[in-house]
Amino acid sequence: MNIPDIFAPTAPRDALSMPYVIAEAGVNHEGSMDIARRLVDEAAEAGADAIKFQTYKAATLASKDSPAYWDTSREPTRSQFELFQKHDKFWKNEFEALKKHCDAAGIAFMSTPFDVESARFLNDLMDVYKISSSDITNKPFIQFLCDFGKPIILSTGAAYLHEIAEAVEWIEAKGNRLALLHCVLNYPTLDENAALGMIPALARHFPQHVIGYSDHTLPGDMKILEVAALLGARILEKHFSHDKTLPGNDHYHAMDKDDLRLFRARMARTLSAVGPLKIQALESEEPARRNARRSLVAARNIPAGTVIGRDDLTWKRPAHGISPRCYDTVLGMKARRDLPEDTVLQWGDVE
Repeated sequence: MNIPDIFAPTAPRDALSMPYVIAEAGVNHEGSMDIARRLVDEAAEAGADAIKFQTYKAATLASKDSPAYWDTSREPTRSQFELFQKHDKFWKNEFEALKKHCDAAGIAFMSTPFDVESARFLNDLMDVYKISSSDITNKPFIQFLCDFGKPIILSTGAAYLHEIAEAVEWIEAKGNRLALLHCVLNYPTLDENAALGMIPALARHFPQHVIGYSDHTLPGDMKILEVAALLGARILEKHFSHDKTLPGNDHYHAMDKDDLRLFRARMARTLSAVGPLKIQALESEEPARRNARRSLVAARNIPAGTVIGRDDLTWKRPAHGISPRCYDTVLGMKARRDLPEDTVLQWGDVE
């Protein structure tokens, strides 16, 4: 699936489908093009639709007095500026090379820009702009990104409803197609804090836009992503690593290729069990329809010519005769022939 297809106008869905999966590599390449290419290859191999990096310079992203908001027992760096400075070496040339590698691997390239300069050169490399939760109140930057005329994916972590609505208004005023990703800004997010109920809540408040989920829980059995999809998330984004045991940054709460494969396998089984979102009798239920439902049955001997009354009828299995739903119609009709007790009535038996 191509990401623009997610934004195509659709009629109300009559079936759930596999969500669009974005492997959020972020800066887990740690400045190595070899690792970045490996992340691309492994994400593609495991079935991700897109891989997303992050493009920034520490000097334009954070002041030198910018405290950590992550688990410092896992990532001990206590300054945002210092952490971002470790991983801000990739720029235009590197991302152009990664775009080519993604094309060869058959996976969509994305990167979240965090400044005007990176947004400009990324425009030639991708079909959609992702806006971080951290920029949901950054009106001038949101408007700048909208002016490229591409769909916007906006994460809503740590935002109140009025803040989300305000950002949506800015984007709608520019006419861009929009997806909103529920997100919790804890690194990692405990499963009990995933707040997945916000996914259908976003759908209620913003029914005209695509709804998804950006996940920061530990991968585990990948159940959180599965539930998010069942609650209506059409885009799933989760941090992605080639080695979850690596210390620091976003490795420790990321999924790897095996986790992604597990999710896709589980989700496929779940979708098979869910089936169409409509009411229907299944073909597999046909024996039950014919044999477990009831027919009108003679409760006693009914001589030919008898006007059939209530005392003449009962209802028993199987449903091979006149349905009890026609009870009122049969009352007052005459028996065409002698009907012994326990006869399953057919329409040819009455007139």
